[in-house]
Amino acid sequence: MVSASTVRGTATWGVALLSVLAVTAHDTTAAAAADGNSRTARPHSAAASHTLATPDIVGLREVLRTAVTQGAPGAMARIVDNGTAHNVAVGVADRATGRAIDNVDRFRAGSVTKSFSAVVLLQLVDEGALELDNAVNAYLPGLLPDDRITVRHVLSHRSGLYDYTNDMFANTVPGFETVRNKVFSYQELVDLSLEKPLGNAPGAAYSYSNTNFVVAGMLIEKLTGESVSAAYTSRIIQPLDLRDTSYVHPTTTIAGRHTKGYLPPDQPGALVDSTEQTVSWAQSAGAIISSTRDLDTFFSALFRGRLMSAAQLTQMQQWVTVNDTQGYGLGLRRRDLSCGISVYGHTGTVQGYYTYAFTSKDGARTVTALANTSNNGTVLNTLAGTLESAFCGKPAKNSTARSTAPVEQYEDIAPGIARD
Repeated sequence: MVSASTVRGTATWGVALLSVLAVTAHDTTAAAAADGNSRTARPHSAAASHTLATPDIVGLREVLRTAVTQGAPGAMARIVDNGTAHNVAVGVADRATGRAIDNVDRFRAGSVTKSFSAVVLLQLVDEGALELDNAVNAYLPGLLPDDRITVRHVLSHRSGLYDYTNDMFANTVPGFETVRNKVFSYQELVDLSLEKPLGNAPGAAYSYSNTNFVVAGMLIEKLTGESVSAAYTSRIIQPLDLRDTSYVHPTTTIAGRHTKGYLPPDQPGALVDSTEQTVSWAQSAGAIISSTRDLDTFFSALFRGRLMSAAQLTQMQQWVTVNDTQGYGLGLRRRDLSCGISVYGHTGTVQGYYTYAFTSKDGARTVTALANTSNNGTVLNTLAGTLESAFCGKPAKNSTARSTAPVEQYEDIAPGIARD
């Protein structure tokens, strides 16, 4: 059983009306994740979490409220700290009805999907079906133009493969409407990428590209003999009892209670309801639907050793430099916070949704945050502050560390297109 506190704000469009209440909740998912059978017998130790400051729930609420004032219809976050869950929500899930956003709502998690894809492939390494330093073409003959591109290069964004979303979403709303209901094959997406040359020699440099995790999806289906959806379900979703998580491509709807997503155009104008779409342009790079509870459970379980061997978890954390405060492993991001600690997880952007989902090194503290908008760099930067509140606690007096954090980049979709 996980104890929980809830802080909920309701808002009409552009106005946040906050209320605070304490509740008791039964969250059996997290308990099951901690107590269930694991792939390895590595024991969990919460020692690392003891060095973390107490989560700043008031500060977290302020971050979310700021995101709403900056254009997100709603924002929410869930922190789990050694079994205690804190839920905070501000604003609306549906602008038409005014229904308040809530942490029970499902949403499109975008590139957090990449961590799911990487987990499946690393499980296949454990099973002897895959080697990270083998060429992709050894498993998918003739797919890629350079035999030097390895599975490791793909999972760490060092393949040099061009990101086709740069062209697809050079104009945000028109690009989205063109593909909203379209169904692509994996091969079609790779072919779009290969219309452009490699951006660098394989292994030479980090360059984020959705194409890499389209290839990852092809590898999953080739090596498991089943769909990506089936692999996610049997290997991750069912073992962790992720009750809100699904991969329904190419179905366009989100089942159950969910928050709508709202996409701003590149020039000032009306928000577009982007909730219903195939997400076929992303698939294994970004089409998972989930909730804050389930993503907290997923990343906690990952770092508690429940999803792969200790050896493969170590491989997942072989970092390449993104910038001064971030590294990228194998389908996994590392972020270095102002208080001197690092956290691990992934960001996600899909039209109408921004997600941050991260955990401490021992999996004992997690946070997942969601704003139901995208194409808004101001909100993107603000939402990153949820990590500071969750893991660093209240800022020291007269500290300027948080105000000097690096500017967030639009990396999950069309990373080569300058915005704002």
